[in-house]
Amino acid sequence: FPFPYTPYLIQERFMAALYGALEAGRVGIFESPTGTGKSLSLICGALSWLRDFQEKKQQEEARLLALEESGQEEKKKKQQLPSAEPGDPESKDTAGEPDWVTAFVQKKEERDMVDRLKEEQIRRKKREERLEKIRHNVQLKYAAKRKRSEEDETKRLLQLSKEVLSEGAGAHVVEQLDHNEEELILAEYESDEEKKVVTGLEDDDDDLEEEHVTKIYYCSRTHSQLSQFVREVQKSPFGKDTRLVSLGSRQNLCVNEEVRRLGALQLINDRCMEMQKNKHEKKSDEEMEGKKRRVSRTVCPFYSYEQMQFLRDEVLVEVKDIEQLVALGRETKACPYYGSRYAIPAAQLVVLPYQMLLHEPTRNAAGIKLKDQVVIIDEAHNLIDTITCIHSAEVSGSQLCCAHSQLLQYMERYRKRLKAKNLMYIKQILYLLEQFVAVLGGNVKQNPNCQAVSQTGTVLKSINDFLFQSQIDNINLFKVQRYCEKSLISRKLFGFVERYGGPATAVKTNKENQKLAGLQNFLLTLQQGSDKEGDPPVEPENEQLRTASPLMQIEGFLSALTNANQDGRVILNRQGTVGQSSLKFLLLNPAVHFAKVVEECRAVIIAGGTMQPVADFREQLLSCAGVDPARVVEFSCGHVIPPENILPIILCSGPSNQQLEFTYQTRDLPQMMDETGRILCNLCNVVPGGVVCFFPSYEYEKQVYAHWEKTGLLTRLAAKKKIFQEPKKTNQVEQVLVEYAKCIKRCSQAGGQMTGALLLSVVGGKMSEGINFSDDLGRCVIMVGMPYPNIKSPELQEKMTWLDKTTPRAAGQAPSRVLIENLCMKAVNQSIGRAIRHQKDFASILLLDHRYARPAIFNKLPQWIRERTQVKPAFGSAFAELRKVGTFILCTA
Repeated sequence: FPFPYTPYLIQERFMAALYGALEAGRVGIFESPTGTGKSLSLICGALSWLRDFQEKKQQEEARLLALEESGQEEKKKKQQLPSAEPGDPESKDTAGEPDWVTAFVQKKEERDMVDRLKEEQIRRKKREERLEKIRHNVQLKYAAKRKRSEEDETKRLLQLSKEVLSEGAGAHVVEQLDHNEEELILAEYESDEEKKVVTGLEDDDDDLEEEHVTKIYYCSRTHSQLSQFVREVQKSPFGKDTRLVSLGSRQNLCVNEEVRRLGALQLINDRCMEMQKNKHEKKSDEEMEGKKRRVSRTVCPFYSYEQMQFLRDEVLVEVKDIEQLVALGRETKACPYYGSRYAIPAAQLVVLPYQMLLHEPTRNAAGIKLKDQVVIIDEAHNLIDTITCIHSAEVSGSQLCCAHSQLLQYMERYRKRLKAKNLMYIKQILYLLEQFVAVLGGNVKQNPNCQAVSQTGTVLKSINDFLFQSQIDNINLFKVQRYCEKSLISRKLFGFVERYGGPATAVKTNKENQKLAGLQNFLLTLQQGSDKEGDPPVEPENEQLRTASPLMQIEGFLSALTNANQDGRVILNRQGTVGQSSLKFLLLNPAVHFAKVVEECRAVIIAGGTMQPVADFREQLLSCAGVDPARVVEFSCGHVIPPENILPIILCSGPSNQQLEFTYQTRDLPQMMDETGRILCNLCNVVPGGVVCFFPSYEYEKQVYAHWEKTGLLTRLAAKKKIFQEPKKTNQVEQVLVEYAKCIKRCSQAGGQMTGALLLSVVGGKMSEGINFSDDLGRCVIMVGMPYPNIKSPELQEKMTWLDKTTPRAAGQAPSRVLIENLCMKAVNQSIGRAIRHQKDFASILLLDHRYARPAIFNKLPQWIRERTQVKPAFGSAFAELRKVGTFILCTA
């Protein structure tokens, strides 16, 4: 494997296993700890396979074409020789077909294949010649720039001419244009049964249907992780020869400042689609003769086919990340969002967020074709949760009432201008909204924030039961969803609200309603025991309502209801008022949305730094998606650090021989919190630098902190380490980390009694994932108890019930029990993996709970930690080991 430096042995093994999985068309679960060069192993292993695959394919093509040519020569020779005896026309092959029919079919198939290969070869040569020309011919770039500046000048002169003409026009003309509302009117709607779907492409876009070459789709969670991966590709031996394209959302790639200013992703998407529609309508309007010209609508200046083609080629010539792509879009005045998509067919490596690949409508809209391609999903430890979140949806009572009010006003205003089909669908949507609010115990005609809910609590329903209870089982939700998508009604509605105000709260109320609202507010205040007298009713949704039409979010909920009945549940959450209550769709079976990916792809690789426990991936995702167990391959490698650089300890009891078991029943006991404090005090005395302590929840961390403060233990701790607490707000995390790092550095340089800092963190919080506590920032990581999820949660209980019904028992354990343990250990593994970040790093890991020593739990630790873990029944022997580590750290430093 080509590699930028001498690879570690585990990297060579990783690449060999990856190459084998891709070659055999497997579904692989690959684990390689952070700091072991996983990204480079993925790049060099996968791109080596792709290079060899393409070479073999081209050799096979050349062989078949050579055979065809030699066959043509033979045919010519035979035609020149005297004709042989004709065969028996009635002779038949084994299938019962006459020989001549079989021969004809075979010949036709061979000819078709050869023709296809010739076309592919011609296309490939054209593409390579074009890219080579761009790579070496700088004059082409200058010519394109010059053409753009000429176009800009022409547009500027036209604008000046229009301004001059408008100055001479009468005031009534300007007024008429100002009040024009054409763009808010829904176009005549025809369902798919009544019309062919219009592609919307321009006439000269013939070559957009370019053949998709075999490629690798690389997905990760965030844009920053993707940019980091692209930079690794640039540094790798494949950096100059790989055709790579980075995909992103319009929010990340749009270069039209007017659209970017909208902020919300849904608004940006809708505005972009509307501007494209305007461009195509403008073309047809100009062709209309003898009819009144429509008012010109805004089109995007960056949506230029010619410039986007140029940007596509520039993207394929040189590897670029998202930031470079956006800069190129601004420079070339071409849309990076669409330009990058035009590059997909010819690209060899497509880099994209995994939400884009896992959501089928988004995947189709982007032009991603998975048939016979390779998918690599990196940072996949949260893959199941991600698929569940993407396909779940929640709407509040306030949003439902607001959407109903806005849509009703819209319909009343434009009733005479709307066609029958539009009115029919709008009435259906209004009915749906009315019934959803009724299910929550409210009425759309009253202010949702003033309607008290009589029966509070959470109820779970199957999809069918919810549809029957809501009395909407007679409505075809598939058709309604399709209508919302095609008509862009939520965008029209938002434009209407922007222009004409719409309700500030959720409904337009008459005088009687307003009086009633005041009375209900007063009664609610008495009922809820408000802290402050005269407080206005809480309207938490208002800010959100001003930035986007709630109908956009409701469309997502309607779409979720089209899932199969057994795969999801609807949660009715009735709280306080109708406005605060909500409807949530919960996806139980993420495999239904992953099945198509594994079916279509040649190979799928699920990779991550911490993939243990992998049972979830096998059972909840792959097995339920219908993947043959023989097709699944697992690979897990150790760390590159020497064995003496890590000391994981499971501690069963504390300094005063108190058994460590942090269950919900025992963890609140004063003696348990005191014992935890003693352990930390002892550790802080011998471990220099930073100590990171993880608690199961924010509430428990707050409770323990308050107890230590009361007993004076916090003062003892603060004598050795400055104490920091993880903030709840994301925007404060960076500041706390900076202060934490500064304190550790200052203490290491100054010496003295203060030896570093102690950071109190939370499992699953802001610092348990994505933050690196390398070197002195994390010389010891402590896990207080076992972070089991809250099994009283209705969502989790429903998931457990569903698993017990649908999944077979493994090793005598109920699937629901396995799920709980796996969720706990995934959280633990993510947190303790924060400490070791590179080959020369070292740290100790302390797991405070005797239950970690149980085989079922112990075996779920990552292999590289598990094989070095010591179980210590008493604190004395553990402390002796930790003293050695402290001395080792000081000597190394």
